[in-house]
Amino acid sequence: MEIERTLQPATRPFSDTPPVTRVILEQGSVWGRWGTRIAWTIAGISLLAALASAGASAQYFQADSKVVEKYHSLAKFAPAKVAIVDVAGAIMGGDGFARWQLDRIEADESVKAIVLRVDSPGGTVSGSDEIHYRLAALAKKRDLPVVVSMGGIAASGGYYVAMANGGRDDVIFAEPATLTGSIGVIIPHFDLSKMLKKFDVADDSVASGPLKEMLSPTKERTPELAARERKILQGLVDDMFVRFKEIVKAGRPKLDDEAVAKVATGQIFTAKQAQEAGLVDKIGFLEDAVDRAIELAGLTKETARVVRYSRQKGLVDELLGGASPGARLSLEALADWTTPRAWYLCSWWPALVTSR
Repeated sequence: MEIERTLQPATRPFSDTPPVTRVILEQGSVWGRWGTRIAWTIAGISLLAALASAGASAQYFQADSKVVEKYHSLAKFAPAKVAIVDVAGAIMGGDGFARWQLDRIEADESVKAIVLRVDSPGGTVSGSDEIHYRLAALAKKRDLPVVVSMGGIAASGGYYVAMANGGRDDVIFAEPATLTGSIGVIIPHFDLSKMLKKFDVADDSVASGPLKEMLSPTKERTPELAARERKILQGLVDDMFVRFKEIVKAGRPKLDDEAVAKVATGQIFTAKQAQEAGLVDKIGFLEDAVDRAIELAGLTKETARVVRYSRQKGLVDELLGGASPGARLSLEALADWTTPRAWYLCSWWPALVTSR
């Protein structure tokens, strides 16, 4: 607004005309008014975006954000929880999603029972053994009943993990289409030396001893050295196989040595065959396993809240379009393929996909 005052000249003192004051109002342009509104709108949006970003950052980088608990079923606001723990995909190691779920449960005193959902063909000996150990130790420490629900496949290392059930009755449920069993150990080995020889390529690695290159797929061996290596490897497999059978007997105490020997042939079984052999207790689905866990924990459907865990998505997951980590090839898994390693695996081929 602009104010303009115009006075009569001083040289006219006797004039009857009073001084004149003129007020001129200038309104801002239409662009000026809308520009101010747009500026405030942008500022508001920026503030909201900053708050959202702060919240997202807190989720990405908070110390306990590896897994997210989600309501699954039954009494939504009940204080006592039954936690579903997923072991899915090839088991590459004990420090992964399965371990994170167990860590979450260990810190949550409101969890009163565990339903172990297994959908895995197995994996490495060490990874399967570590998950079994940690689950069994947690269940013993907190006196938590563990009920197993088998998905499409729970074989070899997947069955090994399922043995962390405390040896209770009626705690292993297999779906009608489940494949299970495959109790055994395998150390894969491929001999590519003859193929390389056709291309005039030789493995000229330098090693501290002949057994250092054991399981090398490119090293040409004498018959004597090959026989020596095989004897050593067979001894490793036999020792790990003994432990596998001990784990099965601990998880299925009703099976004696003879019964375990009959099923520990590496054979894979249907759910019905596994039930007849004593490897599983009942044919049923996840809901049936949950009902049994509630019963063992002394809860009811009105006093139990069933929860399940999922991976917390981070920046990398968002950049990759939210693809499941279990569906992507892993460089770590590829390195495992080239490393001498024993497997509790329902396959002759090493797993190239990490645990989901």
